[in-house]
Amino acid sequence: MEVVFAGFLFGLIGSLHCAGMCGPIALNLPLRGNTFAERFLSGVLYNLGRTFMYGIMGAIFGYIGQGFQMLGIQQWVSIIMGCLLIISVLMPFVFKKIQFKKFDFFTGFVRKNIQKLFSIRSYKGLFLIGMLNSLLPCGLVYMAIIGAIATGNILYGSLYLILFGLGTLPMMLTISLIGNALTLNVRNILIKFIPYVVVLIGVLFILRGLCLGIPYISPSKEKLETTLQMRPSDAHQAEIEKNGDCCHSK
Repeated sequence: MEVVFAGFLFGLIGSLHCAGMCGPIALNLPLRGNTFAERFLSGVLYNLGRTFMYGIMGAIFGYIGQGFQMLGIQQWVSIIMGCLLIISVLMPFVFKKIQFKKFDFFTGFVRKNIQKLFSIRSYKGLFLIGMLNSLLPCGLVYMAIIGAIATGNILYGSLYLILFGLGTLPMMLTISLIGNALTLNVRNILIKFIPYVVVLIGVLFILRGLCLGIPYISPSKEKLETTLQMRPSDAHQAEIEKNGDCCHSK
C-alpha cells in the first residue's frame, strides 16, 4: 500500500512537466464567473475531472496487473515495470521509437470535443474538459500507468493514479487561475528533478518485486500476496485482530 503514495510524489514533481504540456489548455480554460471563488471552483472542477478519469484508468490497468498476480507472476511484473521506468529515464530513445499514429483518430476526436466544450462556460463542461484532457497522449501519464499495473490490484491501481492526479492539482490549478506562476527558467531547473523521481519509483517497484522482507519497501512474498488478495477493510480488520491478540496475550 505504501508504494501507492509514490503516485502523489510523482504527480507533484511531474506537474512541472504538465505545466509545459497541458499548460496551454489550463491557461485558456473557460472559467466560469467573475469572482475569485467562482474561478477557483471552476479550476478545481477541471482538475477533479482529470483526476476522476485517472482513477478509472488506474482501476483498468490495476485489473490487468491483478490478472498477472493471479497467474503468479506479479513479482516479475513489478520488477519489469520498475525497470521500464528506469529505462525511460536512462534510455529515452527506446520509447521515442514507439509510434502512436494509429491513435490519431482517437486523439483527434478527443481534441474536437474539448474545443466544443470550450464554448460552453459551465461547471459541467469544465469537469468534462478535465476528463477528456486526461485521455490525450502524455508520457508522464504513461509512466503513471506503469505504476498502476505494478500495484497488481484494482483498488490500489485506482488510488495510485488518483493520487497522481491530486499531486498535479496544485500546479495546474495555479496555472489556470493566475497563469504561469513560475518563470520558464525556474521550471526548467525544477523539471530536472523529474527523472530522479521516476528512477526512485522504479527502484521501489523493483524492490517490491524482489520481496526482500524489508518492511513497507519490499515485503516478503507471503505478505505481499496476502495484501494483494485482501480488501483494505479485511486488512484493517486483520490488523485490529492482531493487535487485539497481542493485547490479550499481555
